[in-house]
Amino acid sequence: MIEKEHFYQTLIMNRVRNQLGLYNIEETTDHEAEPVTVAVLDSGIDSRHPDLEGKVLAFQDFIANRNIPYDDYGHGTHVCGSIAGSGTISDGLYAGIMPDARLVIGKILDKHGDGNVEKMAAAMHWVMEIKDTYNIRVLNISIGTGKGYEKQEYNEIRDLLDEAWYQGIMIVCAAGNSGPAGGSISMLGMNRNIITVGCHEGQESYRFGRPCQIYSGRGEISDIYRKPDIVAPGTEIISCKAAPYRGRTKFDKYYCKKSGTSMATAIVSGCCALYFGNHPSESNEYCKRRLLQTARNLGEAWNKQGYGMVNPTAM
Repeated sequence: MIEKEHFYQTLIMNRVRNQLGLYNIEETTDHEAEPVTVAVLDSGIDSRHPDLEGKVLAFQDFIANRNIPYDDYGHGTHVCGSIAGSGTISDGLYAGIMPDARLVIGKILDKHGDGNVEKMAAAMHWVMEIKDTYNIRVLNISIGTGKGYEKQEYNEIRDLLDEAWYQGIMIVCAAGNSGPAGGSISMLGMNRNIITVGCHEGQESYRFGRPCQIYSGRGEISDIYRKPDIVAPGTEIISCKAAPYRGRTKFDKYYCKKSGTSMATAIVSGCCALYFGNHPSESNEYCKRRLLQTARNLGEAWNKQGYGMVNPTAM
């Protein structure tokens, strides 16, 4: 039984790698390049996870002001594993897209996965303050915002996102899981400068009873800025599990499945980190251009797929 479960999980992970063309992660990275740092604003990180040990350069808790990295919701740990997990426990099987990447973590979600504009704004200021110290090239925001925000609050975050972009940070944000209606993109995702990520399983959709493109946030056809920008796999993504580590096998203890645009966003952030690792002198503007121009067209409506499926080996 254990062997069958492991074989099934292997098929799932190979499915994602095959879709992205990342058959051998080691061959896609120039290890002599300057290390890339990804900032993640989420529920924190379980830095004790063997796949994430030694990854965290800086941690700031905007919820409880603790000094030691932690994650009492689990979402952030899963996201970080998809971006930069080493795959130590799984012998590389569940490694992130850019295992050499380093992480800066801002905890802005509590144990229920809730946050607010004030916490996010404070975290954005913090990331920009330490950007040069830690060479932050990518900012991952795998959280959505509903329609309940006041316009003034949204404008504050929008201005901060613009400021971070103009400082050279590649910002990657989730489209949200409120689709499939038009106009269901998260308010954060409607910002012109950032990369807004929807989820789509492409030719692998048949594997799932409810593939993520069914509920991935979509833009309005008439919107000035057409969103999402790009899509990535987001259904039953296997990545790091936050403590406590419980399960019958080491895979069950240290890994779990999650679905949604959050998972797809982490994959795209990892692809951007991979790009900067191989092209450290390139700007966020050029990375965005390469990301979108090389995307694989899935033949879907623009407000469902954007430019198409992320295609890191062509960037």
